[in-house]
Amino acid sequence: MKKFNFLIGDWSMKYTIPKSKFGERATGEGNGTFKKALNDQYVFFDYRAKFTTGSAQAHGIFARDDANKCYRYWWFEDSGNFQTATCNFLNKNTLFLSWREALLIQTFERISEDRIILTMSQPVDKQNFEPVLIVDFVRKQLK
Repeated sequence: MKKFNFLIGDWSMKYTIPKSKFGERATGEGNGTFKKALNDQYVFFDYRAKFTTGSAQAHGIFARDDANKCYRYWWFEDSGNFQTATCNFLNKNTLFLSWREALLIQTFERISEDRIILTMSQPVDKQNFEPVLIVDFVRKQLK
């Protein structure tokens, strides 16, 4: 789970949600925390956000799946929805997720030590994807 170290910490988050088949255009702001848990065998992600269309909070759990040589992600929203994803690192700065229940892909890409961009995209044809969610994570500085 050491590969997740670039995510660990507290983050301010700015959301851009383009209009798509999933909904209307929206923007938002929130706060999130990634932390290791249970003897560093898991990474938890908790966030709260307010959008121009409402608010949300969620809890995510990353775990290593040694049998399949990948990572798993479970996502639980305050709406009662939950999803699962299969994950792996494309390189030391990019975590790639494939959502099982939807034709969506997602990346967490480290831009710098204190900035990460999350992009979730849907396919528009065999070779092209369009974003349905972009989140700019900026690390909160310790006071």
